Amino acid sequence: MGGARTLAQVYRHFGEVDAAGTSPLYERVAVALSESDEALRAIEAAPARRRHPSVVLAALHDLALAGRAPALAAAYAAGDGDAAAGAAIDTLLQMTDSVVAIAGRRPTRTFETGRCAVLYPAIAEAARRVGADAVGLIDVGRSAGLDLHVDRVGITYGNGQSLGDPSSPVQLTSSIVGDRPVPTRSVPEVVARVGVDPDPVDVTDADDARWLRACLWPDRPERIARLDAEMALAATDPPLLLRGDAVEVLPDAVARVPADALPVVTTTWALSQVRLESRLRFLHRLDEAAAGRAVAWVSAEGVGVAPGIPTLGDRRASGHSIIGLAVFDGPALRAEAVGRCWSQGRVLAWLADS
Repeated sequence: MGGARTLAQVYRHFGEVDAAGTSPLYERVAVALSESDEALRAIEAAPARRRHPSVVLAALHDLALAGRAPALAAAYAAGDGDAAAGAAIDTLLQMTDSVVAIAGRRPTRTFETGRCAVLYPAIAEAARRVGADAVGLIDVGRSAGLDLHVDRVGITYGNGQSLGDPSSPVQLTSSIVGDRPVPTRSVPEVVARVGVDPDPVDVTDADDARWLRACLWPDRPERIARLDAEMALAATDPPLLLRGDAVEVLPDAVARVPADALPVVTTTWALSQVRLESRLRFLHRLDEAAAGRAVAWVSAEGVGVAPGIPTLGDRRASGHSIIGLAVFDGPALRAEAVGRCWSQGRVLAWLADS
């Protein structure tokens, strides 16, 4: 994306392919940016790795939500693609330094609530296997720690099963593939909630919360409403957020879980962001943490991404993910693939005997 021509192609592809049929506003805005030489030159003021449409559009959206780009905010609110395209270019040209600063400082954040539909039965199964009456949740790489409230949401599966809290303001759905139901047991008492991320997001901080909203596409009101409900739920019992690399911070995170509770470490599509060497070090650190107590690891990662988790013979480019459950208990390691999922948890196939 170093030259204007290549950058133009990236933005056109984002509009005509990535946003097409999903976000008419971003489809129109991205194509307009691809056709404006001035806009492309402004985008090139950002570091090369921060010029992607998802980053720049989120930065523009952040300015709109903050009240600093009223014309863009009005166009988004009206769902007017042409007005949004013009306002986006004007905002980018008039506030280039602000857009570049936001894009360079803030990594984009995406949250799919379907993760909890995967995590809930796997966490409950981990507790059952260890005989734990309480768990401490340690979420790695999800920045805002919204998954740490998995026990406080309601989940309805396509086969009629339900788990979690039916009165929760956050209600999720997930389809079931195959004839094996998910386990019906509940997640035991959660006595600790710890998030680990190099750049954690605090949902009780107004700027952080606004950035999470900015990363959503402005013409997806149902997703915005869902995120607001999730953040409001998390704010009633904010997790402890630890800043740093998971390999380095994990021992501290495990130590924050009371001795009579099972630490359950969760990773959801986070390990694919790091090299294999770091993934193996992460597995080793989990093993070290279990020297004096049992530790469980629940993962939802692409096929072959989570070290030690069986792949069931699936191909890496199969389009689905493996739900893994590993229990570290002294010298013993029991690792199993307990399910498959698609669309980051919106479709689930449970496989394990429970």
